[in-house]
Amino acid sequence: MAAEYRAINLSQGYPDFPISSELISLVDHYMRNNHNQYAPMPGVPELRHQISNKLEHTLDQNFDPDREITVVAGATEGVYAALTAFVHQGDEVIIFDPAYDLYAPSVILSGGTPVHLELELPNFSINWQELEASITDRTRVLMINNPNNPAGSILTAEDLRKLSEIVIKNDLIIISDEVYEHMVYGSEGHQSLLSHPQLRQRGIAVFSFGKTFHATGWKVGYCVAPEALTNELRRVHQFVAFSVNTPIQMALADFLKEPDHYQSLAGFFKEKRDLFLGLMKDSRFEPLPCEGTYFQLMKYGSISDLPDQEMATWMTKQHGVASIPTSVFYQRKTDNKILRFCFAKSSDTLTKAAEKLCRI
Repeated sequence: MAAEYRAINLSQGYPDFPISSELISLVDHYMRNNHNQYAPMPGVPELRHQISNKLEHTLDQNFDPDREITVVAGATEGVYAALTAFVHQGDEVIIFDPAYDLYAPSVILSGGTPVHLELELPNFSINWQELEASITDRTRVLMINNPNNPAGSILTAEDLRKLSEIVIKNDLIIISDEVYEHMVYGSEGHQSLLSHPQLRQRGIAVFSFGKTFHATGWKVGYCVAPEALTNELRRVHQFVAFSVNTPIQMALADFLKEPDHYQSLAGFFKEKRDLFLGLMKDSRFEPLPCEGTYFQLMKYGSISDLPDQEMATWMTKQHGVASIPTSVFYQRKTDNKILRFCFAKSSDTLTKAAEKLCRI
C-alpha cells in the first residue's frame, strides 16, 4: 500500500540506509576466493568462535562454539526450529501479546496450542499472577521477546528472576527472541536470558545479524543453548535449512572481530529515536515509552476514534505515511488506538514523515 500510494514507509522493520561498505567488501572477498559451497550444518567454525567471543565480551559468559552455538537462516528459522524441536502434540506454549506473528503459527504447526496473555499497559509489563494461573500440566514452553516488537519494552533483571522461578517450578523450557539486543536505551542495558544462570540452562536465545548490521535481506542469525537443547534444535535445523550462506558467514566472522561494530548501535538508534520524537513533539500523536527496538509506538486517540487498521490505512492513503496497527500483534485483535512507526530510517526520511504526521 505504501508503494501504491507513494507513501513514506515507516511500517516494516528494515533500514533505508546502506550497510557497512567494509562488510560488503568482506563478502566480495570470500565469494571471489571460492567460499561458495555448503557450510557445515551448525555454521562455519570461524563464525561460531567469533560469536562465542562476542558473547564473552558482552555478557561475560563462556559458550562452547561447537556444542552451544548454531548459525541459522535468520532469527525466523531459529525461532521456528526451537519451537518445532520442543513443542509436541497437545503441548501448550505461553505467548505474550503483542507478539511477533511467527510464534503462534509455529506452535500450531507442531500440534501445540498457543496460550496468549496480554502485556499490561502503559509499560507492557507481565501480569505475574495471570501468568502463574495460566500454567497447566500441558504447558511446555514460555516464549518471550526481549526487547519486544512492537511494544519497545524490555525485561529487567527482576523480571528474569521472576521468570526463572516460574520456569524452574513448572519444569518449562524458555525461548527468548533477542534480535534487538543491541537496541536498548536504558542504563540497565540488555538483560539476556543467557546472563541468568538458571534460565541459561533451560533456554534457547535467538539472535539476528540482519537486525544488528542493517542487512535484513541476508537472513543470517544464530541460536545459543546448552548442549542437550542444541542437539534437539539441530535435528530440526538440518532438515529446514541445513546450512547458511557460506561467504556471508565468513565475512561476519571477520566483521565481529571489531566490537565497535555492534557496541555503537544503542547510541546510533537512540539518536534516531530522539530525532523522531523531537520532530513529533508538536503533533497530536502521543508517544509511548520506547526502551528498546527501533520501533516507536504512538497513541492517536486525540485525533480519531477510527479502529487502528482503518487509521493506518487512512494515513497511508491520505497523508502519505505508512505505519502498522498494533492490533494485528494480538490474538484478540486488541485495539488500543496505537500505531507502530519504524525509526530505522535516514534523518531525511524521518524529517519528511514527521512533517506529514504533524499536519494531521
